[in-house]
Amino acid sequence: MTDLDTRRRKLAFRASRRGFREMDLFMEAFASRHLAGFDARDLDEFEALLDVPDQTVYAWIIGSEAPPLESRSRVLDLVLAFRYPAPSKPRT
Repeated sequence: MTDLDTRRRKLAFRASRRGFREMDLFMEAFASRHLAGFDARDLDEFEALLDVPDQTVYAWIIGSEAPPLESRSRVLDLVLAFRYPAPSKPRT
């Protein structure tokens, strides 16, 4: 396992344990979809995004606030474009 793989696992865990349930689900799904393809710079950007309070990132995602220009990054743009997949219902 490489250092990047270890870092990806740690960031995936952090993404799914933010404290605000909606953000936990959203960021966990985003991490599952994108982290494997992130290089070191992308991981830095994702980690910086995880340091932003949940309510702030949530406001950016739902469009009630625009992220400040200094917060914009390739990873934030991916997060803003990401659509959370609706959970599938178990078949009965």
